[in-house]
Amino acid sequence: MIDLYYWPTPNGHKISVALEEMGLAYTVKPVNILSGEQHTPEFAALSPNTRIPAIVDHDGPGGAPHTVFESGAILMYLAEKSGQFWPEGAAARSDVIQWLFFQCANVGPMFGQCGHFRGYAPERIEYGINRYCGETVKLYGVMDRVLGTRAYLAGDDYSLADMATYPWCAPKIRELHAIDIDQFPHVKRWVEAIEARPAVQRGMAVLGDVMKIGNPDEKARTALFGKA
Repeated sequence: MIDLYYWPTPNGHKISVALEEMGLAYTVKPVNILSGEQHTPEFAALSPNTRIPAIVDHDGPGGAPHTVFESGAILMYLAEKSGQFWPEGAAARSDVIQWLFFQCANVGPMFGQCGHFRGYAPERIEYGINRYCGETVKLYGVMDRVLGTRAYLAGDDYSLADMATYPWCAPKIRELHAIDIDQFPHVKRWVEAIEARPAVQRGMAVLGDVMKIGNPDEKARTALFGKA
């Protein structure tokens, strides 16, 4: 059994989607990041940077419990554990890793800052909006060009890279980022293909009743970003 320390955010959705896709048994351990539960000593012992998600695999390597933090590392661990979505060939596996890192190093940080300045900052800062939302549009363009040549980000097969990236392009997040998906037809086709997958629908629905995007109150803003 895997314990998933989670809140319904794009980074959290990466792992709930992967667990559903891989058919791995898991228990959700909610970490309410809007009330500051990520800053407890108990959670910090699992995730030193006090960010969700994290997992504890009670049947880890050698049968011992094993903790993993950082969403990209969790995805790779789960793929190796399950033997799924993890190509055997070195070149194909390298392609998946490259696009997984593209998400972790580019899509997540840039889309996250775009969302921050559009939906979470206490005042409107045009420089931040222009800088990060401009980068978000650029990255949509990168994905659109690539997806015009292949079915999925890393090739013809659905992979970890798609599981990692799709939650950042899901409808509610696109709305926060003010993205018109019709301007990126290949991304639109890819999004529609992924959101039609039953496992993706189940993973995205985990704790969906408490999902909140943008417009935090002061308590939530402090919990998320600290005092100004």
